[in-house]
Amino acid sequence: MRISGLATGMDIDQIVKDLMAAEKMPLDRLTQKKMWTEWQQESYREFNLSLSNLRTSTSSLRFSSAFNAYSATSSNAASLGVSTTASAMTGTYTAEVVSIASAAKVNSSAGIENSPGVKAQSGDQIGTAGTITVTGSGGATATVDVTATMTFSDVAKAIQDSTTASVPALRASFDNTTSRFFIASKGMGVDQNFSMSFSDAALADKIVNNGGTTTAMTTNGQDGSVNFDGIPITGLKSNQTTVNGLTLNLNQVGTSTITVNSDTAKPLESIKSFVENYNKTIADIEAKLIEKRYPDFQPLTDDQKKAMTENEIELWEEKSRSGLLRNDPTLQTALQELRRNLTGAVDDLGLLGNISTLSEIGITTGSYTNGGKLFIDDAKLQKALADKPDEVMNLFTKKTGDLGIAERVYQGLNDAVKSLSTRAGNPGSFIDNSTLSKSIKRMESDISNWQDKLSRIEGRYWKQFTAMEKAMNQMNSQSMWMQQNMFGGM
Repeated sequence: MRISGLATGMDIDQIVKDLMAAEKMPLDRLTQKKMWTEWQQESYREFNLSLSNLRTSTSSLRFSSAFNAYSATSSNAASLGVSTTASAMTGTYTAEVVSIASAAKVNSSAGIENSPGVKAQSGDQIGTAGTITVTGSGGATATVDVTATMTFSDVAKAIQDSTTASVPALRASFDNTTSRFFIASKGMGVDQNFSMSFSDAALADKIVNNGGTTTAMTTNGQDGSVNFDGIPITGLKSNQTTVNGLTLNLNQVGTSTITVNSDTAKPLESIKSFVENYNKTIADIEAKLIEKRYPDFQPLTDDQKKAMTENEIELWEEKSRSGLLRNDPTLQTALQELRRNLTGAVDDLGLLGNISTLSEIGITTGSYTNGGKLFIDDAKLQKALADKPDEVMNLFTKKTGDLGIAERVYQGLNDAVKSLSTRAGNPGSFIDNSTLSKSIKRMESDISNWQDKLSRIEGRYWKQFTAMEKAMNQMNSQSMWMQQNMFGGM
């Protein structure tokens, strides 16, 4: 039980609050330190995300597909589709599609009926027993045992399953709409041809609906072939092939004229996008590294906020959050490596007399006052992409010896992201063993211990003041008794 100033006339509540305010100072400093560390961690994670996004932007420039500076058209797209790769060359070519690659297949010649006018369905029993033998073009065989109680769907599955490991592997299904079996090789080309033989004509009739006239069927899959500028390309096992830097898609037999023109729009857009992201990222980092720190504006405690208006709190926290990463060594290292990787020459290429620096294609860093931002000379970059697309591609994508610019920037960003993750953890990560997270957890434990300690101290103060009040009350009672007895109540 707490007694508050009844005997002494003292404001015990306020006295205890004042005493506890002094006792709480170490806890307030610890709470402020924890809040500062959390703000710092939040800022680190924002840059972690920013550098991760820049890494994504850089990633596409590591591959030749980003530097496909050509476009191609086909005069007969119905017969031949065409697209370019990074090694395409301007010019005009003729292409004749001689044959289309096709799978080997066997289909029921007509809808299968259980009885006259009644179409079979996949769940119906086939009603005929026997054996189906599938023989591939290489002589490999597979045997399918059919019982009369198997459904049409069961038979299709048995055919497919029995050929899984054979040549060719087959797909088989029974279609309810047409009441037919559809059986085809998974691959295309003449080596996918197969034959099916049946133990008796009745079983053959239930599979291919041929009226019981034969017990064997043979397929006729074929290879694709095309003549490119008079050069025959045969034995194709798909209807796509690449020749002279052009990807050809064979659609149907016919002749086409292919026209290849220079097209710098795609690589120019990719490079500009990277430069834009890079400039924004380093500007944000630079701003944080030089941001002013206000040591007198520590994070506000809850008690301090109660005595301030919302506007005052906002202005205070704006200053207390300033300088979170001022002169931070982790960010400084990341920025220095990023600039070095971008501006350094790819020496291997220079020794060959090829383009080896960004400045040669019109990308420069400007003056020192520009803070290392990149600037693009559009005309010079477009000319380099049009005249020397392979050299520009190698400048960014080289993966052996001296790494290309995009490759080494990507690796440098990987290192920076890992360093920031080690320091502050990843946004949204379920497991966080970063340095700052461990520090925050230790402070949370210390805060909890301090809160327990302060609770005990406050209890002790109240116990002492309550004892004083009781003693004063007793003294007052004794004094009154003495007055009444010594002076006869007068």
